[in-house]
Amino acid sequence: MRIFSLFMAASGLGLLAGCAAPLDQGNAAFPSPGPRGGVCHAGPAQAVIGKQGTASVVEQARVLSGAAMARVLRQGQAVTLEFNAERLNLTVDAQGRITAVRCG
Repeated sequence: MRIFSLFMAASGLGLLAGCAAPLDQGNAAFPSPGPRGGVCHAGPAQAVIGKQGTASVVEQARVLSGAAMARVLRQGQAVTLEFNAERLNLTVDAQGRITAVRCG
């Protein structure tokens, strides 16, 4: 009886796995956010300091740095502190202008 229960559980998992859509970049259910970068290099992105932290400027900085992702940090905002070598951090002031560009 125990073997039969294990067989039924494994069969159920196999059926569920067959229903899952593959996670590829061309799948319309998972649109690509644009060119994916890699390890962040903040130097080239320093050019955005003083600019307004709009979505297009944040994306420009991400591409310049080579980072896979970017986030905007406001003064006094709670943030996670784990280091991520693929992330660009853009600090903005109260007026939304970028004051610092760092990786992590």
